[in-house]
Amino acid sequence: MNILTFETNEELNEVGAGIIASLVQTKPNAVLGLATGSTPIGIYEELIKLYQKGRVSFKHATTFNLDEYIGLPEDHPESYRTFMNEKLFNHIDIPLEQTHVPNGNAADLEKECRDYDDMLTNSKQIDLQILGLGHNGHIGFNEPDQSLNSGTHIVQLKEETRKANARFFNSIDEVPTQAITMGVGTILKAKMIMLVVRGAEKAAIVQRALQGAITTDVPASLLQTHPNVVVLLDKEAGGMLS
Repeated sequence: MNILTFETNEELNEVGAGIIASLVQTKPNAVLGLATGSTPIGIYEELIKLYQKGRVSFKHATTFNLDEYIGLPEDHPESYRTFMNEKLFNHIDIPLEQTHVPNGNAADLEKECRDYDDMLTNSKQIDLQILGLGHNGHIGFNEPDQSLNSGTHIVQLKEETRKANARFFNSIDEVPTQAITMGVGTILKAKMIMLVVRGAEKAAIVQRALQGAITTDVPASLLQTHPNVVVLLDKEAGGMLS
């Protein structure tokens, strides 16, 4: 793992965006695995700036998002499709048909999981997968468990995950209880993984994920088995690393 710690969020965002832009510059038809939540927003903002300056084009890129809530309308303000459109896609030149987010309102959710895996398989391999890190060590919505699914699947969200996401809703009662998520096996197939973590409240789980035992109780610890991971931390998130 290449672990980088930054004094400012501005530096972190610029480096993260630079890694993505460099990939797309050298491989215009790159396949990108994208994440939602507050963590990657600054990186997406920097990518938009690079696009507006004419430094990078996403016209031939393809994207796959990690996950989506089950039961939220696609145009709901907190759906991950809405998030991606508002935070990135609407501001760059990527055709929307080349952007993929699981359909949390599919009539047959199991079939939606299979179809999503088929699209991922047909796209060969994700060139760069962006990840955040949950307070309990989840990546995507792969929650701690005795075993983990390798492919796209339906997951019951843990109470701590719903509480962490409640800040985006009016109350925790509005937070969905289930989601569709890309599996850990699919995540680990990416050629390169970029894990981004911010905040002192994540310092303990960062230490467990990056330097602790490899265990499904901390799904992010499985990233230790991947040959090409870059970790971008602010100084608070990296505060407990030895």
